[in-house]
Amino acid sequence: MVNRVKVWLVDLVLGLSLAAPVAAGPLEDATAAYHRGDYATVLRLLRPLAEQGSAPAQVHLGGMYENGWGVPRDYSEAMRWYRKAAEQGNALAQFKLGDMYDTGRGVPQDYAEAMTWYRKAAAQGNAYAQTNLGGLYEKGQGVPQDYAKAVRWFRKAAEQGDGLAQNAVGVMYAAGRGVPHDDAEAVRWFRKAAVQGLALAQAHLGFSYATGRGVPQDDAQAVDWFRKAAEQDLAEAQRNLGLMYAAGAGVPQDYVQAHMWFSLAAAGSLGSELAQKAISNRDRVAAEMTAEQIVEAERLAREWKPK
Repeated sequence: MVNRVKVWLVDLVLGLSLAAPVAAGPLEDATAAYHRGDYATVLRLLRPLAEQGSAPAQVHLGGMYENGWGVPRDYSEAMRWYRKAAEQGNALAQFKLGDMYDTGRGVPQDYAEAMTWYRKAAAQGNAYAQTNLGGLYEKGQGVPQDYAKAVRWFRKAAEQGDGLAQNAVGVMYAAGRGVPHDDAEAVRWFRKAAVQGLALAQAHLGFSYATGRGVPQDDAQAVDWFRKAAEQDLAEAQRNLGLMYAAGAGVPQDYVQAHMWFSLAAAGSLGSELAQKAISNRDRVAAEMTAEQIVEAERLAREWKPK
C-alpha cells in the first residue's frame, strides 16, 4: 500500500474562466506575464485585484507565496490569501487551505481542519480535494479509518480523470480494502493512471505484469512499465528494474545495468528499508562483476538524470 495520497496543485496558470468579468483584462495580462516567467508583473497586476476582494486573484497570489514565485516563499502569507478566497467559496482555495493544514505548512498540522476544507472543495467537485479526502479516510487521519469511504472519494476523483485517485482506487482493489479484492480491476485503474504518466501507477502496473496478477504474466511488459517509472526517479521502480536486469527477465541479463539501477534506488531512498534492499541487491551483482564493470556502472549512476 502506498502512503496516503497527496496532491499538490501542479499548474497555477491564471485561468480567466475563474475571474470576475471586471478583472478579465488584468488577469489576462497576468496570465501572459506568468507564461513569460515575469513574476514581478504578475504580482503587480494581481495584488490590487486580491486586495479588492477578487477570489481568483487571491488564490493565485497565495500560490505565488507558497511556491516562492517572484517573492520569498512564505507559507503564512500563502495561507492568508488562500483563506480569503476560501471564505468566498473558491473551491481551489479551499483545497489549498486544506492541503496546508494537512501538511502543516504555515499552520500547525491539523487533519480535522484539513478535512473541513477538503469537504467544502470536494462538495463543489474539486478532484484534488476528493483524492486527499479519500487519503484521510484511508489512513484514519482526522476521522476514523474507513476504507469504504476512502474508495468512494477516490472513485469520485478518479472518474474525473485524476491520476493519483485512479492509482489509489487500483491499490484498494489490489489490497481488497473497502472493495472486494480484484486484481483485474486493480490493473484497469493502474493503467488509466499509468498512461497519464504517473510513476506510482506505472510501477504498480509493472508489478502486476511481473507477477501475473490481473494480467497474463509478461516480463517484457513489466520491464517496460518499470522503466517508465524508474526514469521518473521512482526508487521502488528502479530497484525492480535492477532485479529484472540481474535475472535477465524481459531483458538480456546485464549486471552493469542492474548495478546502476540498484545504486539509483539506494540513493533515492536513503535510510529506508528499500535502500537497504537495493544495497544488498547491488552487493550481490557486484560479486559477479569485474572491477571494470563496477567502475562503468558507477559512472552511469553518477551521470544518470531523470527524464
